[in-house]
Amino acid sequence: MSCYKDRNAPVEARVKDLLSRMTLEEKIGQMTQIERSVATLSAIKDLSIGSILSVGGSGPYENAESSDWAAMVDSFQKAAMESRLGIPLLYGIDAVHGNNNVYGATIFPHNIGLGATRDADLIRRIGVATALEVRASGIDYTFAPCVAVCRDPRWGRCYESFGEDPQIVKMMTSAMITGLQGKMPQGHSPGYPFVAGRENIVACAKHFVGDGGTKNGINEGDTTSSYDELEKIHMAPYVDCISQGVSTIMASYSSWKGNKLHDSHFLLTEILKDYLGFKGFIISDSEGLDRLSNPHGSNYQQSVLSAISAGIDMVMVPYRFQLFLEDMKHLVGTGKIPMTRIDDAVERILRVKFASGLFEHPMSDGSLLRTVGCELHRKLAREAVRKSLVLLKNGKDPKEPFLPLDRTAKRILVVGKHADDLGYQCGGWTATWEGKSGRITTGTTILEAIKEFADDNTEVIYEQNPSGPFLEKDYSFAIVVVGEGPYVESGGDSTDLKIHFNGDELISMVADKVPTLAILISGRPLALEPSLLDKIEALVAAWLPGSEGAGIMDVIFGDCEFQGRLPITWFKNVEQLPMNAEDDLYDPLFPIGFGLTS
Repeated sequence: MSCYKDRNAPVEARVKDLLSRMTLEEKIGQMTQIERSVATLSAIKDLSIGSILSVGGSGPYENAESSDWAAMVDSFQKAAMESRLGIPLLYGIDAVHGNNNVYGATIFPHNIGLGATRDADLIRRIGVATALEVRASGIDYTFAPCVAVCRDPRWGRCYESFGEDPQIVKMMTSAMITGLQGKMPQGHSPGYPFVAGRENIVACAKHFVGDGGTKNGINEGDTTSSYDELEKIHMAPYVDCISQGVSTIMASYSSWKGNKLHDSHFLLTEILKDYLGFKGFIISDSEGLDRLSNPHGSNYQQSVLSAISAGIDMVMVPYRFQLFLEDMKHLVGTGKIPMTRIDDAVERILRVKFASGLFEHPMSDGSLLRTVGCELHRKLAREAVRKSLVLLKNGKDPKEPFLPLDRTAKRILVVGKHADDLGYQCGGWTATWEGKSGRITTGTTILEAIKEFADDNTEVIYEQNPSGPFLEKDYSFAIVVVGEGPYVESGGDSTDLKIHFNGDELISMVADKVPTLAILISGRPLALEPSLLDKIEALVAAWLPGSEGAGIMDVIFGDCEFQGRLPITWFKNVEQLPMNAEDDLYDPLFPIGFGLTS
């Protein structure tokens, strides 16, 4: 038996044995990650492609369930196993709040809401549940967790961050990695990738480094901080990720002091690999090399040279992989990329594949399908929702709290599109890349939860956009649910941070007539006028809660207490931004850590 096929042989011995048997073409193939839609069985088998990904919304077909995904992934994996050396694929997906691309999976709150819980054990358990549901679909690799420290809510990826405080981010990302990959045993080599077993998956800390600190919160922008500040704020959580055995790290689209991270030998190789001792592999972001084309003109080959030389090990092409393979072969053939750099990259990739047990268990495990969207996981998501809620106001008089609401009230008015829209509850990175409105998966909307909680004799009236006369009726109180529509990445960058769909006007109109609880569904703090706050009786930040809307009602109707605390500063006006707790002129509407309990 070849050493690399011997499961009892040490990982490093298996890596060196397999590497010694590989041709240049096979090595370059292992460094290549391609999109599902262009992946052919012959390309996988003949080119020794190392990895496949599904970009947001790219699956077997619309609303495909886990068993359909598993069948598709297995077919690709079978082709990989039939290649000359039988090297299995890593299949990657953005499972960033549950296995969010797969219909019927449990959708957990986005990270900004989880940051409000301050509950590391909860986050670990969410990682465990996510790993099970991802593995049930045949997939073994997630591009998560996001390790960004969000310093400006104008950033369109703010909701992917656990907050503005690096200590919160460190605590939560370490817990998530432990949940996804499994608890690392004592004595495990620092910086060395670790995945415990068949119920765990390969994690990816992203995006290295400073993506949450760009000037004016512009996505893919420039972080202009000093190195000391970069290290203290944005790099600090990665140290913990590496100590937890994170297997892969993704380079950021953003720049530091005008230099693209994908092009930074200093940060990727000298700091991440040499100084921090990271032994897994660095992966590019999707078409990250294309983002380098501007400084290099239209010369894609020069972009490939720059990124690989900087320290990128696996390249998320994802579509024009033939060109990438040709350029790589040419660059090695002409000596511009030395074989030592290729061997280093492939060693790292193989190390992760061996350490994760992929060679022993490349195919899906049908017994895990029972975990997908199971009651236990939905209860966990519901727990996360209720712990994430931040109570910002409760009553116009502190001596007379408005919450909890009376479930035996005569007539409850529910207002706003967000009250009955599962897609809006889940936000971006759900079902599709951008997310979308409607019944995108299985779950409970806020309106459904209100009806479930209200007494049988209570009349619950829902009106998405009520007119003036409609509000003249006799209501006990109103619940107005407004917020942001789904968005991702640069599409979420905002200079005004206004509530979408004129939500502030809707709150004001209802609050003029009916005692009102306003619930904000958003990925970040939004602009709140003082006059609006004065009008309403109570205000709750519910973030992007995911599929289990009943978790909100657990707290609103008093079955559970409010526990959430702001993971990020809530500004008075956007002119103050960026504003963080350590600033000399810190004058927020609500400070980080704020959260009423009643």
